[in-house]
Amino acid sequence: MSKRLREGYTTGSSATAAAMAAIRILLGGEPPEQIEIPLPVKGTLNIPVAHVEKIGPGRACGTVIKDGGDDPDATHGHEIQALVEICAADSLRIEITGGKGVGRVTLPGLPVPVGEAAINPVPRKQIISGALAEISRTAPEFCGLIKITIEVPQGEIIAKETMNSRLGILGGISILGTQGIVRPFSHASWKASIAQALNVARASGIDEITFTTGRCSERFFQEQFPDTVQISLIQVADFFKFSMQQAGMKKIRKVRWSIFIGKLVKHAMGFPYTHAKDWAIDFDLLADWSAELGMAEETAKKIRAAITARHVYEMVPEEFHQAFIRMLVRKACANACAFSGNSEVAVEYFLFDFDGNMIYNPGNQKKSSSS
Repeated sequence: MSKRLREGYTTGSSATAAAMAAIRILLGGEPPEQIEIPLPVKGTLNIPVAHVEKIGPGRACGTVIKDGGDDPDATHGHEIQALVEICAADSLRIEITGGKGVGRVTLPGLPVPVGEAAINPVPRKQIISGALAEISRTAPEFCGLIKITIEVPQGEIIAKETMNSRLGILGGISILGTQGIVRPFSHASWKASIAQALNVARASGIDEITFTTGRCSERFFQEQFPDTVQISLIQVADFFKFSMQQAGMKKIRKVRWSIFIGKLVKHAMGFPYTHAKDWAIDFDLLADWSAELGMAEETAKKIRAAITARHVYEMVPEEFHQAFIRMLVRKACANACAFSGNSEVAVEYFLFDFDGNMIYNPGNQKKSSSS
């Protein structure tokens, strides 16, 4: 039996717990070792509090260590803090902003307006809900202004490991979390990041984007095309169908794919999701396609017994290399267009080997076909 993966909690939940702990001691409660926070959708969650202390008259700081469970991200193990200040006011009000290590939004297209701290709407509401719950629990008669500043001491450093700068979030990380809980290897978070990146690109007037399957394919594309606008580059991992659907919905005019042979084969076969554990290459089909190109039966037989797409490519006789790739690209483009639901979208594929050499460039194909 496989081990069940451990869930964690989001930066939004971490910030909520830190704020609630600080509010508790300011309102006369005892410093908590853990605190029960509201989740954005339903239910509650107990989160350990690493430290909480008063730092001046009417001011306190709560600290939580972000725990991503068995799906750690760049923020895992780092401090998420809430500086809370209580001020006199005629009514109960709560204000939230970002301080050190929380980025500022500089580009349109995100759910946070330009110029504001990158605390997304759901965690912002979660922090307010947590603050109200703590007030109700500790000092129900309280009336005043509660100012909450979320900080991440190492936020600027952590942000270098994220895609934030490309999305126009500068100076730190985003405070995120639609569910409050991090479920290991969640597809939802990947899909949300793809959709958000496309929103930013479109809001910036960009209608030509490049999907890459990871850091290497992105880096290789940038080395070949150094003038590529950063926010037009979007890492989409294995989400072929979803990415094309989003591109179609957002009226992207041209989609480029920077890709390796394994993913190209899976795109050609029309797999909506290309992770190896979920979608295995059909080597019999690949062998049939190879035979249709005129390859010898002996080559097709070897392909049927192959174990990887890279292995197959090595089996293809050199004189068939370009014909084999062009065939895969034609099929992949047809599937990409079909997934997009938009017959007007143009799709191109750029194929790299694992050393960064570009072994298929559609621009070169167009030049050779017209000469």
